[in-house]
Amino acid sequence: MNKKLILPGFTVAVILLFTVRLLQLQIVSTVYDKLSMGNAVVTRTLYPERGFMYDRNGHLLVANQPAYDLMVIPEQIEAFDTLELTSLLEISKGQLMTKLREIKKYSTKLPSVIIGQINKQQHAYLQEKIWKYPGFFLQPKSQRAYFTEAAANLFGYVSEVNQNDLKKDNYYAMGELIGRQGIEKYYEKYLRGEKGKAFFQKDKFNRIIGDFEAGSQNISVKQAQDLQLTIDIELQEYGEALLKNKRGGIVAIEPHSGELLALVTAPSFTPELLVGRERSKNFKTLVQDTIAKPLFDRGLQAQYAPGSPFKTLNALIALQEKVIDPNAKVTCNKGHFYARGAFMECKCTIGTKNNLLRGIYKSCNTYFSNTYRQIIEAYPTPQEGITRWNKHLKSFGLGNYLGYDLPIGQPGYIPDADFYNRVYGQKGWKAPTIISNAIGQGEILTTPIQMANFTAAIANRGFFITPHLVRSISNTPDAIEYQKKWTTIDRENFEPVIEGMFNVVERGTARIARIKGIDVCGKTGTVENFIQLNGEKTQLTDHSIFIAFAPKEDPKIALAVFVENGRWGARWAAPIASLMIEKYLTRTVQRSWLENRMLNGSLASEYEKPLLGVPFEINE
Repeated sequence: MNKKLILPGFTVAVILLFTVRLLQLQIVSTVYDKLSMGNAVVTRTLYPERGFMYDRNGHLLVANQPAYDLMVIPEQIEAFDTLELTSLLEISKGQLMTKLREIKKYSTKLPSVIIGQINKQQHAYLQEKIWKYPGFFLQPKSQRAYFTEAAANLFGYVSEVNQNDLKKDNYYAMGELIGRQGIEKYYEKYLRGEKGKAFFQKDKFNRIIGDFEAGSQNISVKQAQDLQLTIDIELQEYGEALLKNKRGGIVAIEPHSGELLALVTAPSFTPELLVGRERSKNFKTLVQDTIAKPLFDRGLQAQYAPGSPFKTLNALIALQEKVIDPNAKVTCNKGHFYARGAFMECKCTIGTKNNLLRGIYKSCNTYFSNTYRQIIEAYPTPQEGITRWNKHLKSFGLGNYLGYDLPIGQPGYIPDADFYNRVYGQKGWKAPTIISNAIGQGEILTTPIQMANFTAAIANRGFFITPHLVRSISNTPDAIEYQKKWTTIDRENFEPVIEGMFNVVERGTARIARIKGIDVCGKTGTVENFIQLNGEKTQLTDHSIFIAFAPKEDPKIALAVFVENGRWGARWAAPIASLMIEKYLTRTVQRSWLENRMLNGSLASEYEKPLLGVPFEINE
């Protein structure tokens, strides 16, 4: 090869390469060339309207209302009257300068939100003055509008993205909104839609003179999708009214579908508090309320001992393991059961003989202590017995997250052999050592939604559908399917337990929950409430709890009601649950005397008591 031709050949090749690339950029790809000319074309983001939410009956719950963001492109800013602008925006000069510095760090070329969620009145003032502020412009947006004052905990809210959001998902830009908590967060990708873009031509004076290429290069928005929720908003609002001036939760489920009919937590707040420019201030106030905890969803996050309603599960396990005969009777000779020095009081009269049916509706601690002992002692070692017991309970969804469509929750706790081996040593414990598990105390922890769910499983005679809050999503071709899960208990074993729960309401501890013409099955609970006070385990006022489903033979609703410091189950939880059932099944309430007592009843004085406590003992 002639070495003299190498350099000329290389030069010609480079020239050809540059020529081809220039032709491609200047002739073939003229659109991208023009779009890259920041001094000639302005890009504006187009936002779809956020998706609506409806209740199960088609009532509109969450929509949108007009709002505006004040945007800024830092490199286009010229000297401006900071005093006038801060006055218009109702912020200090320091706040404005700090925000501008943050935006410049993010990008000097891209538009960013400097003040978001501007209302219509402020927008009118700014619209007249905006021409005086080069680099600033107003962008139409929307903010949430609510058609109910209830359900703030399950809706969630939206707020501006932060640095973590930007790192996780490059879809968002600074100042944009994202779903926080609740349905807004879990279904964010459906509710947000997809952004579009509009391109505008500028003149040499940096003024917009029209659409770029007649709008042919604009990218259309993809509309958001609407959600139909499973909740009945009338029932939700009624539940929140019943829990006014109380702390606790109500979780109601349609048994055959797993649809959540109501998810009430109290105290709560109105959803409008977390909308608009006052959102941050209001949120801070809610967060700092560490006593009432309005942002704490007790239905999903609070973990309590389940108390006597747990006896229904121990009965089912005992029947499945064939360690009891439902007709066999246990005598309460001394009316109590001892366990490692603790005293378990039984309310039955000494000498009372109870079979399974009576054991349930009388809530006999002695009967269920013997039942639990037989479950554990049916195996060669207590480790094997409790492992079997643990497996049955977990089939009801206990001790784990249920998989519902909300981003928060707690798993509860079901103790196992490893736990007790660590506490007592491998040979240091037997059934009597852990006898508190017989009545739903001890180390067991459940959330109200788990209790409502296992109640639904009993109502269904052996299965449950994963609890959920969304029924359907618009423009989604496939129906949402939720998993059906079977418990380890055979169907025939549910009947005697259900009969016992029916008798709880008809002639047992929850007669106040009877509803004319509706067969209600339930179980009361008085749940012990302990804290560590000055280094000692101290018992405070008991919690009131009730689980129920109705009607008995064709269940339409299953629920759990928990009222903190409500003393015994029939005092608050059972009446509230029965009113919820009546309201849902008949759409009205006939027992106005009971309704007025629950609506007007208050536990405020109870919550204001000093933490003095009472001596420790195990009560029913």
